[in-house]
Amino acid sequence: MPMTRNEDFGTNKDGSRSSDYCAHCFSNGAFTEPRMTLEQMIERLVQLAPKMNMPESKVRAMAKKTLPDLKRWRASAKKRRASEQ
Repeated sequence: MPMTRNEDFGTNKDGSRSSDYCAHCFSNGAFTEPRMTLEQMIERLVQLAPKMNMPESKVRAMAKKTLPDLKRWRASAKKRRASEQ
């Protein structure tokens, strides 16, 4: 998610703005859905495709390309790639 406005950013435990996570994913120093997997996040974004006026296939491709590089998902993406080899 592009984070350009103050309200787009998540918050740290001390109430300061998190530069790493958006408000939908991170609040008061914790993930809003800590058990969500990378695959579940991709599916959630695909479900939002109509609201974004984009085809599901394009949203899925963008999510699969972008999400694994984000801080939250890096470790799980590495594990997934290792298991696929």
